[in-house]
Amino acid sequence: MVELWLTRAEKEDAAFRKSLQPLYQQYKAQNYLVAVFLSGEADLYQQTRDLLLYNRRRQAEHAVLAQKQEQQAMTM
Repeated sequence: MVELWLTRAEKEDAAFRKSLQPLYQQYKAQNYLVAVFLSGEADLYQQTRDLLLYNRRRQAEHAVLAQKQEQQAMTM
C-alpha cells in the first residue's frame, strides 16, 4: 500500500493532482494500492480528541454491558 497525504494547497491544485497520475500508474503496475488522503478544514487536535473520548466512552459502555450479562448468567 502506498499512502499519500495532500495538504490543503495540494488538494486544491488541479495541476499538481494531475501530475500524480504517473505515480498512481507506476504503483498500480507493481500491484500496490494507492490511498490518497486529503487534508480537511477541521481542527485535527479537536477531532482526534473527540474521537478518542467517544471510543473510551463506548468501550466503558461495552464493559458495563458485558458485566451485567455475566451477572445475569450467574443468577440463572
